[in-house]
Amino acid sequence: MTTHILFAAKSERWPEYEAPLRAALDAEGVDYVLSCEMDAELVDYIIYAPNSGLSDFSVFPRLKAVMNLWAGVEDVVGNKTLTVPLTRMVDEEGLTQGMVEWVSGHVMRHHLGMDAHIVNPDRIWDDTPPPLAKDRKVTVLGLGALGTACAGMLAQIGFAVTGWSRSAKKIADVTCEHGDEGLARALSGAEIVVLLLPNTPATEDVINAERLALMAKGSVIINPGRGPLIDDAALLAALDSGQIGHATLDVFRVEPLPVDHPFWAHPKVTVTPHIASTTRPDSAARVIAHNIRRAETGAPLLHLVDRSAGY
Repeated sequence: MTTHILFAAKSERWPEYEAPLRAALDAEGVDYVLSCEMDAELVDYIIYAPNSGLSDFSVFPRLKAVMNLWAGVEDVVGNKTLTVPLTRMVDEEGLTQGMVEWVSGHVMRHHLGMDAHIVNPDRIWDDTPPPLAKDRKVTVLGLGALGTACAGMLAQIGFAVTGWSRSAKKIADVTCEHGDEGLARALSGAEIVVLLLPNTPATEDVINAERLALMAKGSVIINPGRGPLIDDAALLAALDSGQIGHATLDVFRVEPLPVDHPFWAHPKVTVTPHIASTTRPDSAARVIAHNIRRAETGAPLLHLVDRSAGY
């Protein structure tokens, strides 16, 4: 039986994804019809971007699953019309690798103190060497697919890495903490903190004034996770007091970041425009096609979202 697949994303994405999706579905041996326009009563699967404008899933009587193109599902997971399985994008080849590269680069930037040498208008010759990675305390909050990959890479480089997650995890060469007490231990004395938690009610403002105070004086916050993880006012106060030495931020509560937001002008903040990790059409298409083939042959879907947890 032919499988009908609706691509529901912004119109400019269709030319980027059509050929990779067709190639991946062909490679998986799926008999399919793929389109960005389709009668609702025919649709079996929806390849979905939360900014597509589609919000009522109840109009698709044959719908079997919705496959999110993004790693984050906070904009769709609470949709009460969505009663079929929802998967999130877990793409080691593209999404995960991109995040590992971005996080590793910015951790190394701050570890080595590169800014002082790149921007040195007074031509100061300071030959103080940075510590070795083994003497630098790095904490990664969030040990899902992205956090686990980043923590593992930082440990391979040689950093003393602590990871924290809601439930207990085990990762080679990473000290893993969990729960409220574990979060305090993970942050205490941390010199570089990387935020890779999902955006849920439980994680909003997880980095607040109290937790910023646990970190080492002059420490660095790196956030490629979600904007609401940080209490912006508390972070700005910690930057002004010197408790936090720098914040490198890729995600924000409002995006694009408003031009009058204090982060743009603050000398201790680096803003990057949500580029830490992006879904790549070629590799994402292979993930989606493989999951559709699994579902059509009776195998369980991969990367299912836990609705109760919100991710």
